[in-house]
Amino acid sequence: MSNNQRYRQAHSIAPSSHQQGAVLIVVLLFLVLIILAGVIAVKQSTTDLKLSTSDQINTLLLQSADNANQNIEQSMNGSSDADAYDAMIARGGPFGHFILTNYSVENEYAFCFRPRDQLFNINKTTILTPDGTITNSGYCDTTKPDDYVSSRNTSMTQVNVSLTPPSAENEAFGSYTIGQGSDSLASKAFMFDINSTAVLPSYADVGDCFEKTSSYIPRTDAKKTIGGCMAEKGVPSTVIYEMAEVENQSLRTACVDFGKGSGLLCTLPAS
Repeated sequence: MSNNQRYRQAHSIAPSSHQQGAVLIVVLLFLVLIILAGVIAVKQSTTDLKLSTSDQINTLLLQSADNANQNIEQSMNGSSDADAYDAMIARGGPFGHFILTNYSVENEYAFCFRPRDQLFNINKTTILTPDGTITNSGYCDTTKPDDYVSSRNTSMTQVNVSLTPPSAENEAFGSYTIGQGSDSLASKAFMFDINSTAVLPSYADVGDCFEKTSSYIPRTDAKKTIGGCMAEKGVPSTVIYEMAEVENQSLRTACVDFGKGSGLLCTLPAS
Protein backbone atom coordinates (compact mmCIF):
# COMPACT_ATOMS: atom_id res chain seq x y z
CA MET A 1 0.00 0.00 0.00
CA SER A 2 1.44 3.39 -0.97
CA ASN A 3 1.85 6.34 1.33
CA ASN A 4 -0.85 8.20 -0.54
CA GLN A 5 -3.30 5.39 0.04
CA ARG A 6 -2.47 5.27 3.74
CA TYR A 7 -2.97 8.99 4.04
CA ARG A 8 -6.29 8.81 2.29
CA GLN A 9 -7.44 5.96 4.46
CA ALA A 10 -6.48 7.75 7.67
CA HIS A 11 -8.01 10.95 6.39
CA SER A 12 -11.26 9.22 5.57
CA ILE A 13 -11.97 8.11 9.20
CA ALA A 14 -11.38 11.53 10.78
CA PRO A 15 -14.98 12.85 10.28
CA SER A 16 -16.38 9.77 12.08
CA SER A 17 -14.24 10.54 15.15
CA HIS A 18 -15.52 14.14 15.29
CA GLN A 19 -19.13 12.95 15.05
CA GLN A 20 -18.69 10.56 17.97
CA GLY A 21 -17.29 13.39 20.11
CA ALA A 22 -20.25 15.63 19.29
CA VAL A 23 -22.73 12.89 20.15
CA LEU A 24 -20.99 12.33 23.49
CA ILE A 25 -21.28 16.03 24.37
CA VAL A 26 -24.98 16.06 23.49
CA VAL A 27 -25.63 12.95 25.59
CA LEU A 28 -23.81 14.50 28.54
CA LEU A 29 -25.89 17.65 28.22
CA PHE A 30 -29.08 15.59 28.24
CA LEU A 31 -27.87 13.72 31.32
CA VAL A 32 -27.17 17.00 33.10
CA LEU A 33 -30.65 18.26 32.20
CA ILE A 34 -32.24 15.04 33.43
CA ILE A 35 -30.32 15.24 36.71
CA LEU A 36 -31.34 18.87 37.20
CA ALA A 37 -34.96 18.00 36.48
CA GLY A 38 -34.77 15.17 39.03
CA VAL A 39 -33.26 17.43 41.69
CA ILE A 40 -35.95 20.07 41.11
CA ALA A 41 -38.66 17.41 41.31
CA VAL A 42 -37.27 16.06 44.60
CA LYS A 43 -37.07 19.55 46.09
CA GLN A 44 -40.61 20.30 44.97
CA SER A 45 -41.85 17.05 46.50
CA THR A 46 -40.06 17.84 49.76
CA THR A 47 -41.58 21.33 49.82
CA ASP A 48 -45.06 19.94 49.15
CA LEU A 49 -44.56 17.41 51.95
CA LYS A 50 -43.51 20.14 54.37
CA LEU A 51 -46.52 22.26 53.43
CA SER A 52 -48.83 19.28 53.83
CA THR A 53 -47.32 18.41 57.21
CA SER A 54 -47.60 22.03 58.35
CA ASP A 55 -51.28 22.13 57.37
CA GLN A 56 -51.93 18.89 59.24
CA ILE A 57 -50.19 20.22 62.36
CA ASN A 58 -52.16 23.48 62.26
CA THR A 59 -55.43 21.59 61.80
CA LEU A 60 -54.69 19.24 64.69
CA LEU A 61 -53.75 22.10 67.02
CA LEU A 62 -56.80 24.13 66.04
CA GLN A 63 -59.11 21.19 66.70
CA SER A 64 -57.50 20.48 70.08
CA ALA A 65 -57.80 24.07 71.29
CA ASP A 66 -61.30 24.58 69.90
CA ASN A 67 -62.48 21.33 71.45
CA ALA A 68 -61.68 22.70 74.90
CA ASN A 69 -63.62 25.92 74.27
CA GLN A 70 -66.62 24.03 72.93
CA ASN A 71 -66.73 21.78 75.99
CA ILE A 72 -66.67 24.82 78.28
CA GLU A 73 -69.51 26.46 76.34
CA GLN A 74 -71.61 23.30 76.42
CA SER A 75 -71.06 22.89 80.15
CA MET A 76 -72.08 26.47 80.95
CA ASN A 77 -75.00 26.62 78.52
CA GLY A 78 -76.31 23.18 79.39
CA SER A 79 -78.41 22.02 82.31
CA SER A 80 -77.70 23.71 85.63
CA ASP A 81 -78.18 20.31 87.28
CA ALA A 82 -75.23 18.76 85.44
CA ASP A 83 -72.07 17.91 87.36
CA ALA A 84 -69.89 19.81 84.88
CA TYR A 85 -71.94 22.98 85.42
CA ASP A 86 -71.72 22.67 89.20
CA ALA A 87 -67.95 22.18 89.00
CA MET A 88 -67.53 25.25 86.80
CA ILE A 89 -69.41 27.67 89.07
CA ALA A 90 -68.31 26.18 92.40
CA ARG A 91 -65.98 28.24 94.57
CA GLY A 92 -63.06 26.12 93.40
CA GLY A 93 -64.12 26.16 89.74
CA PRO A 94 -62.72 28.31 86.92
CA PHE A 95 -65.68 30.72 86.98
CA GLY A 96 -66.87 30.36 90.56
CA HIS A 97 -63.39 31.26 91.81
CA PHE A 98 -63.89 34.77 90.44
CA ILE A 99 -67.64 35.10 91.00
CA LEU A 100 -67.77 33.92 94.61
CA THR A 101 -64.59 35.54 95.95
CA ASN A 102 -63.53 39.17 96.22
CA TYR A 103 -59.76 38.66 96.25
CA SER A 104 -59.41 36.95 92.86
CA VAL A 105 -59.73 39.91 90.50
CA GLU A 106 -56.09 39.75 89.37
CA ASN A 107 -55.76 35.97 89.54
CA GLU A 108 -55.50 33.55 86.65
CA TYR A 109 -57.03 30.08 86.73
CA ALA A 110 -55.33 27.25 84.79
CA PHE A 111 -56.17 23.61 84.21
CA CYS A 112 -55.20 20.91 81.72
CA PHE A 113 -57.99 19.84 79.38
CA ARG A 114 -58.48 16.09 79.85
CA PRO A 115 -61.51 15.03 77.76
CA ARG A 116 -60.84 11.32 78.28
CA ASP A 117 -61.25 11.70 82.04
CA GLN A 118 -63.42 14.73 82.69
CA LEU A 119 -63.47 18.27 81.40
CA PHE A 120 -62.48 19.78 84.70
CA ASN A 121 -61.11 18.33 87.93
CA ILE A 122 -61.16 20.66 90.91
CA ASN A 123 -58.23 18.75 92.43
CA LYS A 124 -56.02 19.40 89.39
CA THR A 125 -55.96 23.16 89.03
CA THR A 126 -53.51 26.03 89.30
CA ILE A 127 -54.35 29.51 90.54
CA LEU A 128 -51.81 32.15 89.59
CA THR A 129 -51.72 35.26 91.74
CA PRO A 130 -49.63 38.43 91.32
CA ASP A 131 -47.43 37.18 94.18
CA GLY A 132 -47.11 33.56 93.05
CA THR A 133 -49.33 30.48 92.89
CA ILE A 134 -51.89 29.19 95.39
CA THR A 135 -52.11 25.70 93.91
CA ASN A 136 -49.75 24.11 91.43
CA SER A 137 -51.34 20.94 90.07
CA GLY A 138 -53.21 22.23 87.03
CA TYR A 139 -50.40 22.64 84.53
CA CYS A 140 -50.20 20.13 81.70
CA ASP A 141 -47.36 17.66 82.18
CA THR A 142 -45.78 16.13 79.06
CA THR A 143 -44.63 13.09 81.06
CA LYS A 144 -48.20 12.12 82.04
CA PRO A 145 -50.17 10.21 79.37
CA ASP A 146 -53.48 11.27 80.94
CA ASP A 147 -52.72 14.92 80.19
CA TYR A 148 -52.85 14.35 76.44
CA VAL A 149 -56.07 14.95 74.53
CA SER A 150 -56.12 11.44 73.04
CA SER A 151 -54.52 8.07 73.71
CA ARG A 152 -52.12 8.71 70.83
CA ASN A 153 -50.24 11.12 73.15
CA THR A 154 -49.87 13.67 70.36
CA SER A 155 -51.35 16.97 71.55
CA MET A 156 -52.31 18.53 74.85
CA THR A 157 -54.34 21.62 75.69
CA GLN A 158 -54.15 23.92 78.69
CA VAL A 159 -56.94 26.36 79.50
CA ASN A 160 -56.27 29.66 81.28
CA VAL A 161 -59.19 31.73 82.58
CA SER A 162 -59.06 35.28 83.92
CA LEU A 163 -61.37 38.24 84.35
CA THR A 164 -61.44 40.63 81.41
CA PRO A 165 -59.64 43.84 82.45
CA PRO A 166 -61.98 46.83 82.80
CA SER A 167 -62.11 49.23 79.89
CA ALA A 168 -63.33 52.80 79.54
CA GLU A 169 -65.21 51.70 76.42
CA ASN A 170 -67.48 49.38 78.40
CA GLU A 171 -71.11 50.42 78.72
CA ALA A 172 -72.11 51.95 82.04
CA PHE A 173 -73.89 49.38 84.25
CA GLY A 174 -73.33 46.87 81.46
CA SER A 175 -72.19 44.33 84.03
CA TYR A 176 -75.59 44.20 85.73
CA THR A 177 -78.41 41.84 84.82
CA ILE A 178 -81.74 43.43 83.95
CA GLY A 179 -84.45 42.57 86.45
CA GLN A 180 -82.18 42.03 89.46
CA GLY A 181 -81.28 44.28 92.36
CA SER A 182 -77.86 45.90 92.17
CA ASP A 183 -76.98 44.81 95.71
CA SER A 184 -77.28 41.12 94.86
CA LEU A 185 -74.41 38.96 93.62
CA ALA A 186 -76.83 37.39 91.16
CA SER A 187 -77.29 40.79 89.52
CA LYS A 188 -73.74 40.97 88.19
CA ALA A 189 -72.49 39.71 84.85
CA PHE A 190 -68.83 38.72 84.59
CA MET A 191 -66.63 38.92 81.51
CA PHE A 192 -63.90 36.31 81.20
CA ASP A 193 -60.86 35.89 78.97
CA ILE A 194 -60.42 32.23 78.03
CA ASN A 195 -57.15 31.21 76.38
CA SER A 196 -56.85 27.60 75.22
CA THR A 197 -53.29 26.66 74.23
CA ALA A 198 -52.78 23.45 72.23
CA VAL A 199 -49.23 22.15 71.67
CA LEU A 200 -47.33 19.21 70.17
CA PRO A 201 -44.66 18.39 72.78
CA SER A 202 -42.98 15.73 70.63
CA TYR A 203 -41.30 18.39 68.46
CA ALA A 204 -39.39 20.16 71.24
CA ASP A 205 -39.10 20.44 75.00
CA VAL A 206 -41.80 22.76 76.38
CA GLY A 207 -39.79 23.48 79.52
CA ASP A 208 -41.75 25.70 81.91
CA CYS A 209 -43.85 27.36 79.20
CA PHE A 210 -47.13 26.06 80.66
CA GLU A 211 -46.33 27.96 83.85
CA LYS A 212 -46.36 31.29 82.02
CA THR A 213 -49.34 33.60 81.90
CA SER A 214 -51.73 33.50 78.95
CA SER A 215 -52.62 37.18 79.17
CA TYR A 216 -50.81 39.82 77.12
CA ILE A 217 -52.11 42.53 79.45
CA PRO A 218 -50.24 44.15 81.13
CA ARG A 219 -47.32 42.10 79.81
CA THR A 220 -45.13 43.92 77.31
CA ASP A 221 -42.83 41.00 76.50
CA ALA A 222 -44.60 38.32 74.46
CA LYS A 223 -41.99 35.76 75.52
CA LYS A 224 -43.45 35.85 79.02
CA THR A 225 -46.71 34.34 77.76
CA ILE A 226 -47.40 30.67 77.05
CA GLY A 227 -47.67 31.19 73.30
CA GLY A 228 -44.54 33.32 73.12
CA CYS A 229 -42.54 30.83 75.16
CA MET A 230 -43.64 27.93 72.94
CA ALA A 231 -42.67 29.85 69.82
CA GLU A 232 -39.24 30.66 71.25
CA LYS A 233 -38.59 27.00 72.03
CA GLY A 234 -39.81 25.84 68.62
CA VAL A 235 -42.85 23.95 69.92
CA PRO A 236 -45.80 23.95 67.47
CA SER A 237 -48.69 25.64 69.27
CA THR A 238 -52.01 27.38 68.73
CA VAL A 239 -53.78 29.72 71.14
CA ILE A 240 -57.52 30.34 70.77
CA TYR A 241 -58.80 33.38 72.64
CA GLU A 242 -62.45 33.67 73.59
CA MET A 243 -64.28 36.30 75.60
CA ALA A 244 -67.22 34.86 77.54
CA GLU A 245 -69.96 36.57 79.52
CA VAL A 246 -71.33 34.65 82.49
CA GLU A 247 -74.50 35.92 84.14
CA ASN A 248 -77.64 34.68 85.84
CA GLN A 249 -80.64 34.57 83.55
CA SER A 250 -83.49 36.53 85.10
CA LEU A 251 -86.85 34.74 85.31
CA ARG A 252 -88.77 37.98 85.66
CA THR A 253 -91.31 38.87 82.99
CA ALA A 254 -91.56 42.47 81.84
CA CYS A 255 -95.16 43.78 81.99
CA VAL A 256 -96.36 46.59 79.77
CA ASP A 257 -99.81 48.08 80.39
CA PHE A 258 -101.22 49.40 77.13
CA GLY A 259 -104.43 50.59 78.84
CA LYS A 260 -106.68 48.15 77.03
CA GLY A 261 -108.27 44.84 77.87
CA SER A 262 -109.03 43.37 81.24
CA GLY A 263 -107.34 40.99 83.60
CA LEU A 264 -103.64 40.46 84.24
CA LEU A 265 -101.39 40.59 81.22
CA CYS A 266 -98.49 39.04 83.11
CA THR A 267 -97.28 38.26 86.58
CA LEU A 268 -93.97 38.78 88.31
CA PRO A 269 -92.54 35.97 90.42
CA ALA A 270 -92.03 36.78 94.07
CA SER A 271 -88.46 37.81 94.79
